[in-house]
Amino acid sequence: MTSAPAPAPAPARVISLRVGGAGPVLPFRGHMVRSGIYKDAVDGRLPLTADGLPGDEQADLSVHGGPDKAVCCYPSEHFGHWREAIHPDIGDGAFGENLTLAGLTEHDAHIGDTYTLGDDGAVVQVSQPRGPCYKVGVRWSSKALVRLMGEDLKAGFYLRVLAPGTVGVGDALTLADRVSDVTVAEVLRVTYRDRHDAAAMRHVRAVPELAEQWRRALDHLLTRA
Repeated sequence: MTSAPAPAPAPARVISLRVGGAGPVLPFRGHMVRSGIYKDAVDGRLPLTADGLPGDEQADLSVHGGPDKAVCCYPSEHFGHWREAIHPDIGDGAFGENLTLAGLTEHDAHIGDTYTLGDDGAVVQVSQPRGPCYKVGVRWSSKALVRLMGEDLKAGFYLRVLAPGTVGVGDALTLADRVSDVTVAEVLRVTYRDRHDAAAMRHVRAVPELAEQWRRALDHLLTRA
């Protein structure tokens, strides 16, 4: 007896769209550091290209920005957890994300997943987790937050843009293709929580769609596993 194919997951939704410039806005160890973590909500639609969104800047291009990190996403499902654990004001835009999403967490999104975004031709692909940055902790006055984002598998993720279009609040992300069994949560697990699991680390690293920068980081961890 042939089993029925698994139903396609329900589309996720964009519930907040944000961009922002980079400036010396965070006090750290006695001086101000540049950061693009504060982003303003956008009404209406913005063009979306391989370079990301107009008006969006990153302060440190050695670790942020580029085609593999064109769009930063964060699942709204985690906000309740962080409000209790870190700060009651955490909500849309709290982690410097461009898109706050409903219905797509790190456990749902697979590396290489391709999604249509909205109805204006945009096609995006999951490229890597978001690597928690110390500036998130500075923003929320929490020394533990960066570590917890990785260990709790609640760090968010990035999209690369395969086909340009526009994006706005309310747009659906509809799964078009799935090419790997490696979730974003699994990449976070072997990177931040279970660094002794060399076999799983190699399995994650072998996914061609995983961003090269992350693959290099796993190569380094494998030398120590």
